[in-house]
Formats: sequence, structure tokens, C-alpha cells
Amino acid sequence: MGTGQNGRPDIAFPSRVGVWWNGEAWPIGEASEVARDIERMGYGSLFFGEAFGKESLTQAGAFLTATERLVVGTGIANIHARDPIAAEVGGRTLAALHPGRFVLGLGVSHGPLVEGGRGGSYSKPLATMRDYLRRMDDVPDELEPGGRPARLLAALGPKMIELAGAAADGAHPAYVLPEQTTATRAALGPDKWVVVMQAVAVTDVGGVTEADALRRARAVLGVYSAMPNYQMSWRRQGFDEVDVVDGGSERLARAFVGIGDPDTAGKSVRAHLDAGADHVVVQVLGDAPTDDPRPALEALAAAL
Repeated sequence: MGTGQNGRPDIAFPSRVGVWWNGEAWPIGEASEVARDIERMGYGSLFFGEAFGKESLTQAGAFLTATERLVVGTGIANIHARDPIAAEVGGRTLAALHPGRFVLGLGVSHGPLVEGGRGGSYSKPLATMRDYLRRMDDVPDELEPGGRPARLLAALGPKMIELAGAAADGAHPAYVLPEQTTATRAALGPDKWVVVMQAVAVTDVGGVTEADALRRARAVLGVYSAMPNYQMSWRRQGFDEVDVVDGGSERLARAFVGIGDPDTAGKSVRAHLDAGADHVVVQVLGDAPTDDPRPALEALAAAL
């Protein structure tokens, strides 16, 4: 693991804007083609989640092999999907094979997904994450001794942000306002990474209208509004129970999703960079997991 001038582990982002894309519904060969196109467009990274589909470290290896310079990050790898030793050694292996190009984003996920989807136990997420990181640190160097990748935590609340600074290399928040990005940067200081996910619903591409974009924004926020950690995050950012019911209010959708033509959507990305983010990964919202993000990403790349 290399370190930069400020002491944090190096991440070789080719540019300050990347992509967050859930390709779990795509065959891995086709998903790898998307990764190659994302690199061709000039984006600096591809981050992706881990819910019920593909195992995240295996998928990261496929994307890293398919591309040449693209940084690949788990955003996030669910800590309930593998034990700390597997996460640590798997991350070290990918970092050794692709120096500076892999980021291990970790998160506690959500109670309904862990207990209902995986049959696991979800309690005391902060303590669970703290113990998980400690056990990762205890893995001996002899198990893949080349160094570890940068670790980022899916940190929304102040205590998880504090842990991201104390026991990890930074934060990877999602669905936050630029003001929250400024607060995260202030809490972490200059020596930690802040990689923000920003959702966009792009109009004027493929016949997508403003009404279509708003519907897509409310649909995805409706999913997250059922998760207590996002509800608490949004309330801390100035929203209330009226905003988080029935798919989320229009006010909520327009606050957290860049809705509009590529230039307008691009402004929501730049706002987080201006607020202190090192890197922003843009999530193009569609109507289904199999929707192709590339037309909107192509238009957005030109605007950015």
C-alpha cells in the first residue's frame, strides 16, 4: 500500500469523477464491457454495491482485469457477507495484483437485508463495524504481505464518520447533501478520503422527460426511505417524516438527486467536489436493474 504526501493510502484515480453502478443483474461478461466503456468515457472509477447478487470481491477482480487504469471500489462490501479475515486477505490480494486501483468500501448494510435476505443477525452496527476492523488489522502480514488497499466506510452518522477517521482511511457516503460532505470533510480532516455517491436522473437522453426523472428519483429514494439509517441521516440534514414516506417527497428527490439535463445533473456532482469531496461517483437512475447506464453516462461525461 503506497501512501501519498498527506499520509493516506494512495488511490490512483485518473479523474475526480467516477461511476456507481449496480451490475448485479448483468452477466459478468456484459458487465465487464460496461466497465471498459466507463473507462473509455474518461471516468476515474467504478464503484458498486453488494445486496443479493454477485460476490463483491470476485466482481471487483473481473472489472480490474477488464480495464487498464480504472479504479474499482466496493461501495459497499457487506461485512455480513464474509468474515474479516476473508475481507482483509481478499482486499490485499486485489491490491497486490492491481496496485492503487482497488478500494475496499465496507458497510454494515441494513437490518432487513441482513436478517431477511441473509438470515444473519443485525445489532449494534457501530460496535460490529469497530470489531470487524480490529479483526482485519489482526490478520498477520504473512497472509498476502504486499499491503492492503484503502478502506472506506459507508458513514452517514457522526459516530460512524468518527470511526471512519479513527480506524479506516475515509468515508463513502451516499444520498447526502453537499453541506453534509463539508461536515464529513471537517470531521475527518485533510488526511482521509471522502468519496461521495451522487445520484442523477438525466433528462433529454433517450426521450427521458422531467416527469420520468422525478419518478425514477422517488422510486429509488422510496427504497432507501424504508431503512432507518437513511431516515436518521435525512432528518439530521433537515428533512422530516413527511419527506420520507410514500416514496419520498418531491423536495427530498430534488435535494438528493441531480434531476435535469446533463449540464444540470453535472452541477450536483460538482457541488460535492466544491464541498470537499476528493472523488464523486455518479449513479445514473433508470427504471430497472437491467437498464443500460451508458447513454446517460456518455452525455454526462461530455457535460462534465
